[in-house]
Amino acid sequence: MSYYFATELDMPYDEAVAHVTETLKADGFGVLTQIDVRATLKQKLDADFRPYIILGACNPPLAHRSLLAEEWIGLMLPCNVVVQQGEDGTTRVAAIDPAAAMSSVENPALAEIAGGVRDRLRAVIDAL
Repeated sequence: MSYYFATELDMPYDEAVAHVTETLKADGFGVLTQIDVRATLKQKLDADFRPYIILGACNPPLAHRSLLAEEWIGLMLPCNVVVQQGEDGTTRVAAIDPAAAMSSVENPALAEIAGGVRDRLRAVIDAL
């Protein structure tokens, strides 16, 4: 079972980050966090790395339902979406499959919610 959905975009990295953020927003996901992996590795380790950002995406009504269904599920929130520049210059995007990520939590109510989030994130990736 794959734990993510991915696609490649025919646009520069910076433009792709904005495009992914807007596409998430159009489907009800806000971006709560942005982790610039490249900048962090440079600052902390003086290591060079390709452009790579982790976007913490959240759909508030679905997150709320998840938290009501499973007290500690906040440990697995928000849903991560990665935008990165490949070595060949392509821009690649991937989103976590929340159903796969939460499959270890044995809670049928949560599994149903995670399946719905999975469908929405897959639609976002497909819409890119």
